[in-house]
Amino acid sequence: MTVWWLLLALSYLSLSAGLQKSNKYDGYKVYEVSSKARSAALELTISELVKNESYYEVFSGFKGGNSAKVMVHPDEQVNFVKLMAENNAAYDVLNRNVGLTLSRQFEMNQMLRQWFPYNGRLGTERYYTHDEINQYIEDLARDNPHRVFVKTVGKSYEGRWLKTVTITNGDARRNKNVILVDGGFHAREWISPAAAVHLINELVENFESNADLLLDFDWVILPVVNADGYEFTQTLPDNRLWRKTRKPSSSECIGTDPNRNFDFHWNEAGASEDPCDNTYAGPKPFSEPEALVVRDLIHSYAGRGQMYLTLHSYGSLILYPWGWTDAVPDTVDDLDEVAAEGKKAILEATGTEYRFGPSTTTINYAAAGASDDYAFNAGFPISFTMELPFGGEDGFDPPASDIDRLVKETWVGIAAMARRVIQKYPLA
Repeated sequence: MTVWWLLLALSYLSLSAGLQKSNKYDGYKVYEVSSKARSAALELTISELVKNESYYEVFSGFKGGNSAKVMVHPDEQVNFVKLMAENNAAYDVLNRNVGLTLSRQFEMNQMLRQWFPYNGRLGTERYYTHDEINQYIEDLARDNPHRVFVKTVGKSYEGRWLKTVTITNGDARRNKNVILVDGGFHAREWISPAAAVHLINELVENFESNADLLLDFDWVILPVVNADGYEFTQTLPDNRLWRKTRKPSSSECIGTDPNRNFDFHWNEAGASEDPCDNTYAGPKPFSEPEALVVRDLIHSYAGRGQMYLTLHSYGSLILYPWGWTDAVPDTVDDLDEVAAEGKKAILEATGTEYRFGPSTTTINYAAAGASDDYAFNAGFPISFTMELPFGGEDGFDPPASDIDRLVKETWVGIAAMARRVIQKYPLA
């Protein structure tokens, strides 16, 4: 821990002692069920818990062979322990009071905003707002007028401008190949926009080191897809674990899972028809303006797009189509080849072990209507969902002190995969 982080932590402890407020997650616990306890019966039990969102949220269910992590309402914790005993399943308690954790994190984030106001750059000291990220890419374009270009590509349901940044090497050549990247599909996955911002930093600020990535390729990056949801998660501790968009979907419930809203095998598997569920696919394909924006980007660049990459968390996974079925594409060897480069680079650089493979069989459940399937079907030969590592106490909440490590690690994998893509798909 650096000196300034230590000083900040001490300041936070003195401030937070009298500021803890209750929230709706008070008394909730997060349990980790060991992957060694895996059995057909236990997997069925976990899958049934997924359906009971009033009392359970399964953050991960043996994804890629990992342990299952389940958040449990206080009124159901005795029953959950009994279920585990009936299945002879070993478990640990990762978080004994989710509400307290979220309240403390909220206070820390508020303090960090005061300590590190936006000053024309985005570092890794804290998580930044959607407006700050938009301002940053506008400032980059102003300071690098021959290499960086910002385009407004749409508007969220609540009226926030969605903007892409296109990064080039400034040679003004047209019709180069394209790598399309987006972040922030799911609101609570804050590390995703942070990783997208770091990617932008590397390509712009460290141009000399990464010139090969921009010689025959342009990069188009949408840092935050679900801007409304992302902002909502930053307003109160109660809202921190929100996942969906903010467009009302019924008289009682708000939001759609934008990564189940694409019109490719929409709502066939791994999605819900209940507007109150976290994986609600929407009333129809592309009901969400945010999904429409990504759809239009995919089609805009499909003719010269060679890699589509969508950044999510968590799981330490590189996933490729298909998500709607356990079948694999005919070009699975190409997908494996590129994904293997990312896995290898991250392992060598940091020791973090990523897994890669087709989405449905790697995470052991289907997810139809996802953007990576849609992009692959639209013509991107390489299309990945990259699930960044588990962070914090609940998986989706890496503390600000971990941002630097995680985004740099992610960049190592992205750069390695991009270099293999550039080698495999040279400019015609």
